Amino acid sequence: MRRHQPTPAEQRADHWRMLRFLALNAAIGMAAGLGVAAALIRLDIGGLGTAIAHAANPALPVFLIAAPLALTFGGAAAASAIMLMPYDEKDTR
Repeated sequence: MRRHQPTPAEQRADHWRMLRFLALNAAIGMAAGLGVAAALIRLDIGGLGTAIAHAANPALPVFLIAAPLALTFGGAAAASAIMLMPYDEKDTR
């Protein structure tokens, strides 16, 4: 049996579909990270919200808490998306 060789247009469409899948998962992970950061601040875990409220420039500590959490959760979500990527086996023997 001869296997189907995808055309360049089919390959390009497949690559864009995979990139959209990864980007969506990374964005969902980043949103989850921002949600965790907001919950930490809002629920005043460890006095975090109070310390931020009394800070001279509260934007900086919020950024220093939210950015690493968003990046970590986004990276973890993208990594799990790579492992769970819906890849159709094109080579059926």
